[in-house]
Amino acid sequence: MKVVVLGGGVIGVTTAWALLRQGAEVTLVDRQNGVAMETSFANAGQVSPGYSTPWAAPGIPLKALKWLFQAHAPLAIRPDGTLFQWRWMAAMLANCSADRYAVNKERMMRLSEYSRDCLRAWRGETGIEYDARSQGTLQLFRSQAQLDAAARDVAVLQDCGVPFELLDAAGVLRAEPALASASAPIAGGLRLPNDETGDCHVFTRRLAELACVQGMTLRGGCTVQALQGDGQRVTGVRVVSSAGGEGELLQADVVVLAAGSYSRDLLLPLGLDIPVYPVKGYSLTMPLSDASRAPQSTVLDETYKIALTRLGDRLRVGGMAELAGFDLRLNPRRRATLEKVTRELFPGGDLTQAQFWTGLRPMTPDGTPLVGATPLNGLYLNTGHGTLGWTMACGSAQLLADVISGRQPAIRTEGLDMGRYGARGATSRPGRLAAA
Repeated sequence: MKVVVLGGGVIGVTTAWALLRQGAEVTLVDRQNGVAMETSFANAGQVSPGYSTPWAAPGIPLKALKWLFQAHAPLAIRPDGTLFQWRWMAAMLANCSADRYAVNKERMMRLSEYSRDCLRAWRGETGIEYDARSQGTLQLFRSQAQLDAAARDVAVLQDCGVPFELLDAAGVLRAEPALASASAPIAGGLRLPNDETGDCHVFTRRLAELACVQGMTLRGGCTVQALQGDGQRVTGVRVVSSAGGEGELLQADVVVLAAGSYSRDLLLPLGLDIPVYPVKGYSLTMPLSDASRAPQSTVLDETYKIALTRLGDRLRVGGMAELAGFDLRLNPRRRATLEKVTRELFPGGDLTQAQFWTGLRPMTPDGTPLVGATPLNGLYLNTGHGTLGWTMACGSAQLLADVISGRQPAIRTEGLDMGRYGARGATSRPGRLAAA
């Protein structure tokens, strides 16, 4: 079986690896010259199944209104000139009920828990090293109100059988001793001991190297022009090299679209409209000047929605969300917020040497990614993971490889594919494939 995977981030590379392990002949295509050079390059570093939580939650609409007027708010909205942005936000608001939150969180946790198990298995098989730590995630609450509100998440964790520890202030300091030097108030925390951390970029690059050794063809520096087919089935992909020249047709039995935020535009000419929007995030990566004042694992500041992660001798500080389309400019106001949280919680990072980065996270309105088949034969999706691409990557890849090969997946697939948005996605419109 010939498979072309579009997208060289952690989702595309893990998908290629899972398919290779099942005997497929795989070609991986990415517009960058190397893998994991965009959204997977400098994310927050969390592998956090226990914190797989939809952004669409009860109370979020009111919080979002307040955030719009705060200097260091976790959310910013700038009109991008498209109707799709407003449709996407409306769909997200529609998912902010308690019932939808419970459904969406269960789907996300189902996939995330499985994905962590797959990651551990692959790590054992391959011996890949990527600054991995298995010391859990601590969600930090600065106020009693935040601690009280954790009851909703605790209930879902209990229903899903996920281990957790609800901590008071003293318990937080036992879990992360460096917080003793924090200047911010600490009311308590929610610790998820089974969560992990690691450098997504390093993992993805090394897995791609192994995949190439085992026969994967990597086509870097290639832009997708169009998906090819006969009107009912996708049969290949037309690409053009960044070096120039005419387009080239890559024929395939199966095409997997794992192009992150750019997946939607590739599908629109086919009459498929998936609600995947680019949510912009930021990070700082810096060397540690004082390891005694740095986290042991990941601390997630609930107030600012910012994660601070230990990656070997570095500190990664990442988070926030901008709804601003495909704008990749670095906003100094976001850097100021990241620096503020770093100084307040873990001043052991050397901010004078921090590298500032931004990336576009492909997000669905309900938080659950799109993993599975499409109405077009031979075309499959693995996209829309939002802030949890690193968390969900290995499980999404293995599940999709099983679906493609006709094997029984290890977990339920209900609610994970694009079918939950209707037969052809968010809207139904006529479209046709480019002629082969």
